[in-house]
Amino acid sequence: MRRDSIFYKLFKQFPGLLFELVDSPPPDAAGYQFESVEVKETAFRIDGVFLPPANSPSKVVFFAEVQFQRDEDLYHRFFSELFLFLYRHSIRYDDWFGVIIFPSRSLEPTNSTIHRALLESGQVRQIYLDELGDLRQQPLPIGLMLLTNITSETETVEAGRYLLEQARQQSEQAIIDLVTTILVYKFSSLSREEIEAMLGVNLGEEPRAIREAKESEVRSLILRQLKRRFGELNDELQTQIQALSLEQLEALGEELLDFSTLADLEGWLQGQARG
Repeated sequence: MRRDSIFYKLFKQFPGLLFELVDSPPPDAAGYQFESVEVKETAFRIDGVFLPPANSPSKVVFFAEVQFQRDEDLYHRFFSELFLFLYRHSIRYDDWFGVIIFPSRSLEPTNSTIHRALLESGQVRQIYLDELGDLRQQPLPIGLMLLTNITSETETVEAGRYLLEQARQQSEQAIIDLVTTILVYKFSSLSREEIEAMLGVNLGEEPRAIREAKESEVRSLILRQLKRRFGELNDELQTQIQALSLEQLEALGEELLDFSTLADLEGWLQGQARG
């Protein structure tokens, strides 16, 4: 399950969600924008940066990290990127706060001694999803975060039904789309009709988020297959494949089985461009 893209969609759609996880949100929290920021002259890209409004009297920038895999270098990377960002933007911001989200304490780096001053400074908060309590007692956006962390199929279905019901009662189409997207990720081997039957609901028209998720999965699979057959693709070919629709990607998935050389792929892509 691609939790990074799920949480990116969550924070992009509901930037105020982060401030429900901190004890002292800024007074103009509703005006913050969530961005993925590249730090120039480096290889760093910070996926979770919450920028204050341009006219905000508070110049506090918030950094968010979602970590669902063990990474002993997490704190090294997080603080390196954070301070490099502040160095590049020292005039714009005068304070910072960091939020690191783990599914449980078991995935936190085992040795944090070197970062203890920062972690105990009051400027960093670690969130453990399995300690937030019952999904049904949380605001819907936090409920979505907790849904990503459920491993039991039965509990996932029950939680999904609850969130869909609550979202419909509150006319929250964005929540409905995200619940559906999470379930498609979690039950990737099932068709949309099978997921509907399992939930006992009609999900209605396929949300754009689901279509984007499918395109991402199919495109990633095809790129891996092409790399295994022909080696690393050049930038031009990768750009052409990135521009293909879901229908074109599915067609390419069938056609590539008959490709013998890279020229076959290039010819197929040229045909798509002309068509």
